[in-house]
Amino acid sequence: GKKLGYTFNNRNLHNVSLGQGQEVVAEQALDLAAKEGHWVILQNIHLVAKWLSSLEKKLEQHSEGSHRDFRVFISAEPAPSPDSHIIPQGILENSIKITNEAPTGMHANLHKALDNFNQDTLEVCTRENEFKSILFALCYFHAVVAERRKFGPQGWNRSYPFNTGDLTISVNVLYNYLEASSKVPYDDLRYLFGEIMYGGHITDDWDRRLCKSYLEEFIKPEMLEGELLLAPGFPLPGNMDYNGYHQYIDDALPPESPYLYGLHPNAEIGFLTQTSEKLFRVVLEMQPRDTSVGEGGVVTREETVKALLEEMLEKLMDEFNIAELMAKVEERTPYVVVAFQECERMNILTSEIKSSLKELDLGLKGELTMTSDMENLQNALFLDTVPESWIKRAYPSTASLGTWFADLLTRIKELEAWTGDFSLPSTVWLAGFFNPQSFLTAIMQSTARKYEWPLDKMTLQCDVTKKNREDFASPPREGAYVHSLFMEGARWDTQTGIITDARLKELTPAMPVIFIKAIPADKQDIRSMYPCPVYKTRQRGPTYVWTFNLKTRESPSKWVLAGVALLLQI
Repeated sequence: GKKLGYTFNNRNLHNVSLGQGQEVVAEQALDLAAKEGHWVILQNIHLVAKWLSSLEKKLEQHSEGSHRDFRVFISAEPAPSPDSHIIPQGILENSIKITNEAPTGMHANLHKALDNFNQDTLEVCTRENEFKSILFALCYFHAVVAERRKFGPQGWNRSYPFNTGDLTISVNVLYNYLEASSKVPYDDLRYLFGEIMYGGHITDDWDRRLCKSYLEEFIKPEMLEGELLLAPGFPLPGNMDYNGYHQYIDDALPPESPYLYGLHPNAEIGFLTQTSEKLFRVVLEMQPRDTSVGEGGVVTREETVKALLEEMLEKLMDEFNIAELMAKVEERTPYVVVAFQECERMNILTSEIKSSLKELDLGLKGELTMTSDMENLQNALFLDTVPESWIKRAYPSTASLGTWFADLLTRIKELEAWTGDFSLPSTVWLAGFFNPQSFLTAIMQSTARKYEWPLDKMTLQCDVTKKNREDFASPPREGAYVHSLFMEGARWDTQTGIITDARLKELTPAMPVIFIKAIPADKQDIRSMYPCPVYKTRQRGPTYVWTFNLKTRESPSKWVLAGVALLLQI
């Protein structure tokens, strides 16, 4: 205020938090303030989208003839996407805009976390050593979980609104528990921080495991013995004053790198690659859509699309004849049922592709009126993206249209080979299924029927072989061999048969063939195992398929923090 020549002292201030019918109050405050020269603060205007046009008119009305000291301050949360921008352009153009952006990098985030406290905070607890150590560890934890978002799905499966309130309340809880207990209740504190304060935001089980693993690494008895590393090369500091902690961050914190989060450097390569791909995609979508022929007879947009749709229609095979396939089958085993389900879903997808392409072809010829759906399809074909109507009927994929269509043809060929005689392939392409879970469940169902075991008392055992797809001529007697899986965040050491650190620039190394069989759950060996989530794509999150237990000599928490997962597609 003072920099603008005003002061908050002795000024009538109208503070209105919008939502729940406060629009009338806001309008009355604006009318009074414009007349008397007061200030008005309108908070959370993003909650009253329908009223914003009225607000724009009201501000325009008071722009002339109002008191010279009249001022309006408006606050709103940032929109999650460009499509969600609701503040009228007139308000934005006539405003001085101030944004409060979160800090980037561990250095800035750790300082910002510590800024929520002061020297008085550090001296408030009678158990000074324990309180200071855990408070600093909490600040580092807060900075890690907030900044880890930048690594996309390998950082967190979903994005969460962690905020400074989570940190300050956690420190209050820490103070209360230390004052009330003779021993430091590490388990209780980790539970409260990881399951309630921060865990209250978390909706994904794998993200909950990650949050829990961080706290198990950062808050444990070793922290008081001077043996705890918050990150490689960054030990937990000893007893210092408030300014000393800030100085320690400046002096001791290593340069920004994925190691500070427990991630491999490849995570940054992947994140930067995806960011640049998004940028180029936006640039491509912004290019002019002029349909006229340029100099030198450049191929027009319509000609490009027409050539592409003709090629696709020519390559697409006929739909599967389900009735004919059923007539060939003597016994409907779990595997046969999966094959039928896959054929039915493939028919739905290919039918949509054919009908939409034929419709667009007629539209381009002028025999049908171009609809918005046809225009969307044309744009998608031209920009090499998978059309929305196809995505709805397909499987999750991050591929461009050309790669996606080639992959679709491969899936159809695999299905044709399988339904030729319904004998299980020597190695199964797990990524080729619409629903990979159904095939993995079929493995358990087949074994359960054979030995008359209860299905709910069974689990899948995952043994990674030392061979590739070409080395197998026939399927196993029980279970199945699966191929073409990829590991992200680490790699598989074929010689020693364990997970090990990834090689630099090898983002998603291929796995050898994996032998999957069903066993009784009580016979499962979980010692020295990392429960590794399997996802359909690098988007992770909702594309989760199963959990494979993989052997490890190192602590499983290392691979949890590194975001290690198996992917069916890359």
